[in-house]
Amino acid sequence: MNQILITGGAGFIGSHLSEYLLNKNYHVTILDNLSTGTIQNVEHLKKHNGFNIYIDDVRNNKLLNTLIHANDVIIHLAATVGVLNIINDPIQTIENNITSTEQVLKRASVMNKRVILASTSEVYGKSDVIPFSEDGDCLLGASVNSRWSYACTKLLDEFLALAYHKQKGLPITITRFFNTVGPRQSARYGMVIPNFVKQALRNDTITVFGNGQQKRCFCHVHDVISAIEQLIDQPESIGEIYNIGNDEEIAIYDLAKLVKRKCNSESEIKLISYNDAYQKGFEDMMRRVPSLTKINQLIKYKPKFNLDNILSDVISYESR
Repeated sequence: MNQILITGGAGFIGSHLSEYLLNKNYHVTILDNLSTGTIQNVEHLKKHNGFNIYIDDVRNNKLLNTLIHANDVIIHLAATVGVLNIINDPIQTIENNITSTEQVLKRASVMNKRVILASTSEVYGKSDVIPFSEDGDCLLGASVNSRWSYACTKLLDEFLALAYHKQKGLPITITRFFNTVGPRQSARYGMVIPNFVKQALRNDTITVFGNGQQKRCFCHVHDVISAIEQLIDQPESIGEIYNIGNDEEIAIYDLAKLVKRKCNSESEIKLISYNDAYQKGFEDMMRRVPSLTKINQLIKYKPKFNLDNILSDVISYESR
């Protein structure tokens, strides 16, 4: 299975994954409409003989059919992401995430192609059973709060993927990412570490939403892409869901202080209410910690990069 199609391949995770696979002698084709990805992320990959890029939408059914036919494995990363996107354009979020996944699954199923589907820790919603296990309950908020629309679309993607596996034998694996971070990640869509780093390097106010006591776990993109590559050739992973992340927790206010210190910044740290940052009634969860037992048992997964490594890499990238 040497021919890989990556939807959303010009995005943050997709571009790192493309580079990683090319360096391991895979042939990589990416399909991206550049709505959140950029051509700059993959410009350096064009020198590889095994690299092809198509600037188009996953919902271009004719092209998608051709590309799936030509490749052995489809890694479906394309999605509308980021809290700000979800709140500002919920129609696009819902339609894009559901329709694109439906098209990928439908065509891959006809050709019996291997699929890795990217999902998210957001699907766990407001569950307070920590750590989050793959077979744990998903507890979403009310539909009047558009904040939950992204989680709902990704959960529906998972249901549809597993239905294709059970009913049609589609060889699919679902991966739930937990706050993946690293160089090239855009701050435009509310991603916390790139935002903090940019603010700190400019000595601007570092803005922490909520009370800052909510805790998160951050995973280096290099740990994520290595895990994805290992899952491709694991038949035991077919029909299964795996958390991919890091279980090292930090409160967001403490994260802001750490970023400020590592950037030698003079920035003030300021709390901003969720109502002012997003919209009235915005809901968040206090903790989001992955159980890594299942993926560790399969591929001996253990994060190699800690939070200090992550921040150093992002600061170095943003300081160029």
